[in-house]
Amino acid sequence: MNFYFAPMEGLTGYVYRNAHKAYFNHIDKYFSPFIIANQSARLKTKELNDIIPENNKDIVLVPQLLTNNANDFIHMTKKVQTFGYDEVNLNLGCPSGTVVSKGRGAGFLSKPKELDTFLEEIFTHLSIKISIKTRIGKDSPHEFYELIEIYNKYPLEELIIHPRIQLDFYKNKPNLAIFKDALTLSKNPVCYNGDLFAAKEYEAFCSDFPDINTVMIGRGLIYNPGLAMGIKTNTKLDKNLLKDFHHRLYEDYQNILFGDKNVLFKMKEVWYYMIESFTNHSKYAKKIKKAQRLTDYDEVITSLFAEQEISEDR
Repeated sequence: MNFYFAPMEGLTGYVYRNAHKAYFNHIDKYFSPFIIANQSARLKTKELNDIIPENNKDIVLVPQLLTNNANDFIHMTKKVQTFGYDEVNLNLGCPSGTVVSKGRGAGFLSKPKELDTFLEEIFTHLSIKISIKTRIGKDSPHEFYELIEIYNKYPLEELIIHPRIQLDFYKNKPNLAIFKDALTLSKNPVCYNGDLFAAKEYEAFCSDFPDINTVMIGRGLIYNPGLAMGIKTNTKLDKNLLKDFHHRLYEDYQNILFGDKNVLFKMKEVWYYMIESFTNHSKYAKKIKKAQRLTDYDEVITSLFAEQEISEDR
C-alpha cells in the first residue's frame, strides 16, 4: 500500500513535514497545503518557503494548487516546475466557505461545464503530471456521475477521491457506495481519502476494497503521526518516539517563529488532534489550550509524557 499525507492548511507545512519524515519514514508522498494560483505566478513568502527544494530535502512533495482559472493554473504550474517538480495537484475538495464562495475547491464542482473547459485548457498547455483531489459533489453525491465522465476525458496522474460532498464538510460518513462506483467507472488510477484514523479502520477499508493500492490520510496522521508506520510494520505508536518527534517539531518552530504566542499557536493546532493519542488526556488538553507562555506549555507537556500512556487503539 502507498500512503500519502494529505495537505492540511496551517498544519502540514515544511516544518511539520521535515519533523515527520525524520521520525516516521513511511510516507510515499506529501502534498503541500494549497497555493492560490494567480496570473503573475508570484508566490507569497510563506508559499515559496513551503515548496523550495532546500526545505524539502529527501521528501517526495506534490505542490497543490487552488484556482478555477486555467491561465492562472498554467502560469503557476510553470513557476512550480522551475523548482524541479514533475507533478502538481488540483484542489477540488476544499469545503471552506470562503473558498467555495469564490467557485474554487469543492465549489468548482457545481460548475461541470466550466470545469471541463478548465481541464481541457490545462491539459492542452501543460506536459507535467496532474493529479486531482476531489469530493464527490457540492450539494449531492449524485453529482459525481457527471464529474467522473469529465475526469475520464483526461490523463490524470491520479484521482484522489474524498467521498463526501462539500456540504458534509467533515461530518457524516464517507459515501463508500459512490466510491465503489468510482472504482468501476474511473479510467484513471484512484486513491482513497477519508476517515482512516486507526489501523482497525484501515483494515476494515482494505477488507471492503482489496484492490486499492493507495490511500491518503490527513487528520489520522496528525492524531497519530506513526499511523502509516504502524500499519506497515504492525507496531504500536511508541511514546518515546512521539516525544522525540514533538521535541523536534517544537524546537524547529521556535527557530523560525518569533515570540511565545506564535509558537504556541502552531503547537496548539497540532495538539488539537495529537492529544487523542494519550490516555486520560482531557485535563492536559485544557491546560495546553490555556497556556500563554512557553514555560507553562513545557510544564504541561512534561507532565503528559510522564504521567500518561499511548491509547491502546493507537
